[in-house]
Amino acid sequence: MKKIKVVHIVPMLAPGGAETLAVHIVRGLNRERYEVAVVSLRKWPGCDLERLLVEHGARVSYLGKRPGFDFRMYYRVNKVLRTLRPDIIHTHLHVLRYALPSMLSFKHAAKVHTVHNLAEREAEPGTRWIQRYAFNHGVVAVAVSDEVAISLERLYGVRDCRMIANCIPTDRYASPQTSRRVWRAREGFRDDDVLFVCVARFAPQKNHSLLLEAFAQGPASNPNAHLALVGEGALRGQLELQSRNLGLATQVHFLGLRTDIPDVLGAMDVFVLSSDYEGSPLSVIEAMASGLPIVSTAAGGVPALFETGKEGFLVHTGDVKGLSDALELLLRDSGSRKSLGIAAAHRAKKNFDVSTMVRAYEELYESPVGRLRGQNLSRTFPEPVKPTEEDLVRSGDQWGT
Repeated sequence: MKKIKVVHIVPMLAPGGAETLAVHIVRGLNRERYEVAVVSLRKWPGCDLERLLVEHGARVSYLGKRPGFDFRMYYRVNKVLRTLRPDIIHTHLHVLRYALPSMLSFKHAAKVHTVHNLAEREAEPGTRWIQRYAFNHGVVAVAVSDEVAISLERLYGVRDCRMIANCIPTDRYASPQTSRRVWRAREGFRDDDVLFVCVARFAPQKNHSLLLEAFAQGPASNPNAHLALVGEGALRGQLELQSRNLGLATQVHFLGLRTDIPDVLGAMDVFVLSSDYEGSPLSVIEAMASGLPIVSTAAGGVPALFETGKEGFLVHTGDVKGLSDALELLLRDSGSRKSLGIAAAHRAKKNFDVSTMVRAYEELYESPVGRLRGQNLSRTFPEPVKPTEEDLVRSGDQWGT
């Protein structure tokens, strides 16, 4: 049986939620049924997502995008798609601005775009016409939460949007490779320290400033309380300064980007997220699968992930006192940390295992692909387009679109 060829297009293979989700989908698809390639507009040095894809046998192409608007991407996206000849083109984040013209020229290919954040936050106002045009011309929108689906109807008039919840390989987070005690000893923490952790890029959306204020108002009065911040971003310097000004220099720890997230989470006591808006953050699901109670602002699709009082606590966005009180409660009550964490792990395994999400995407893929019967589909992808050395040098700036 000829395999169905699926191409995922992402802005870059970076350690972000949307990119990680795309890799989860690729790695989970039935290899007897699907042949998958990933096209990344830019290259992120040192990210382990590429390694995971290569180990799975997926082809990876980098197009050498320059910072800012890069007109060359229209030609390069078209070239790589005509080389790969996909049956399904699946895009993520803001790549539609470069990929849509080529996608529309593939008359017999199914076209899917996953919306990872609230529609108002995915694209700048000046480029939203691209999304609107895409959704009105055959591109199937997939929302990662009910809140995202509602935002798509609100902004673009997309009705009855398909919702496929974000999921993760829960077993990977339930069984870290490094024990809690060993990780803590290696990183300089004691067994009796209470560790709060936030895994999120340092960007305005995540509102780390609110988290630092909440930590300072409550848990920081206990010298055994520590806050570990995992991630990178433009606001890191500003947040480090705020931490010092609040007198938290010895209790707030900036761990940078990590490739050992299951081990990190396995050594923690409480996961906290202080975002102003969200789609459906993988970081919360990862923490739940790791057996951590969750304290989070009720941003976007977060309330659909867990129930306050059962697996953690939800507070209003921007509520520094509510966030501080919830952290303080879990600092004092080890019994609640344990019971909420057990419930969180159970809920993650039941509702958010990657197998559930992959089955939903396979069902979506099969629906339009059924119309392709009779087409002369090749069995394997040709060799992917490889960037020149000049391209890779020019793609050194990590951000910009």
